[in-house]
Amino acid sequence: MRDYMAILNLAENENDIRALTTNRPIASIPIGSRYRVVDFMLSNLVNAGVRNVGVFTESNSRSLADHLGTGKPWDLNRKIDGLFLFNHGLCNLMYTDSKLIKNNMEYIYRSKSKDVILSSSYMVCNMDLTAVAEAHEASGADITVVYTHTDKADTDFSNCFTLNIDPATGEITGAGKNIAVGKDADICMEIFLMKKERLTDFIYKSTSLNSVGSFYNLIFDQLGVLKFNAYRFDGYVSCINTVSSYFKSNMDMLDLDVSSELFRNSDRPIFTKIKDEPPTLYVKGCKVGNSLIADGCRIEGTVTDSLLGRYVDVEEGAVVENSIILQNVRIHKNARLSHVIIDKNVDIDENTVLKGNEFFPLVIEKRNLLR
Repeated sequence: MRDYMAILNLAENENDIRALTTNRPIASIPIGSRYRVVDFMLSNLVNAGVRNVGVFTESNSRSLADHLGTGKPWDLNRKIDGLFLFNHGLCNLMYTDSKLIKNNMEYIYRSKSKDVILSSSYMVCNMDLTAVAEAHEASGADITVVYTHTDKADTDFSNCFTLNIDPATGEITGAGKNIAVGKDADICMEIFLMKKERLTDFIYKSTSLNSVGSFYNLIFDQLGVLKFNAYRFDGYVSCINTVSSYFKSNMDMLDLDVSSELFRNSDRPIFTKIKDEPPTLYVKGCKVGNSLIADGCRIEGTVTDSLLGRYVDVEEGAVVENSIILQNVRIHKNARLSHVIIDKNVDIDENTVLKGNEFFPLVIEKRNLLR
């Protein structure tokens, strides 16, 4: 793979996942008991040999900065290149993502890389980006766009870009948005490969036109002008942009086939920030089945088909099923939870009954520890 730099654009649509993004961007939402959403795309880049990654985030990025740190878990704590976090929390809220990137153009100019991978963070997958880069270089296209095909567009990938692809040439002829009308769609995974000069042209053009909306709209405006190549990804992929998609993605990780694809490829591991915690204590009499449970928990009750973050205490008689419990949560005696997402630092009182369903899981928002 040639020398690529990468830009993670975290100006992602949070309208349908606000219950989990009040104090954090989508990128730093915990997922799979011990990971964060950003870990997947960041690991994909590192596994492909990318060693220069710029993360552009708009606001509420304290948790993201804490998680990424110096980039050590991803081998990005380097003297040359490495991980760069650009926080725009104090900027004018009317700025578009292209203007936010433009304000840090020095970062792009200083990179010696000639090619760039532009990506969002909220597509969860384990992808061989080396193969994507090789296909891009062989195609001779100006821009390569990674996409996936789905036959569940009526329920998944809400508001994601859709692509019209010429079956004969593999070129992209049009782009739109998934409005959940039909089942079959080619979904843009918001991963673009292009020359660095092409990216800077887009940025300056967008700001000069005072473009409103996603920077990706400006890229798709060049359809018919530039040559676009489509690269199809056939592996597991989920877009974390709604509460229901977040719930489904976590539940998918309880499926052996999905977890094997995401986490058990020795050539493409998913890296995350390591925390040295004591092992989980399973008290005699507890019942646990088909669940992912992080370190530091104490289980006295029943946990089935669920994912628990660090330091979750499930007391005697409590029942947790088909639920996602983030870290530092205490579920008291005889409470019953089904299809629930509980954010950090929450106490569930004795005998409480909380119930949602797989399409509309009940969300208990994070409790602020400051009183």
